[in-house]
Amino acid sequence: MENLKQKLLEQIEKLTPLQQKQVLDFTLGLSGELSKRYPGEKLLKLVGTISKEDLEIMKRTIEEGCDQIDESEW
Repeated sequence: MENLKQKLLEQIEKLTPLQQKQVLDFTLGLSGELSKRYPGEKLLKLVGTISKEDLEIMKRTIEEGCDQIDESEW
């Protein structure tokens, strides 16, 4: 088991900070800790707080902007 932990640590050290954060979030999700930090009840309080007009604008913007590549941006 100690060998496994050491291998995990070695691999994590090779990752970027963003990737390390993703690994942390993944492990928190596996252990159930993530749901303790962000319980669904907190999210349910937000239901209905965005107007239908704003939701429609967001939907159109996503539909128009997805699948487009701006090669000059990179």
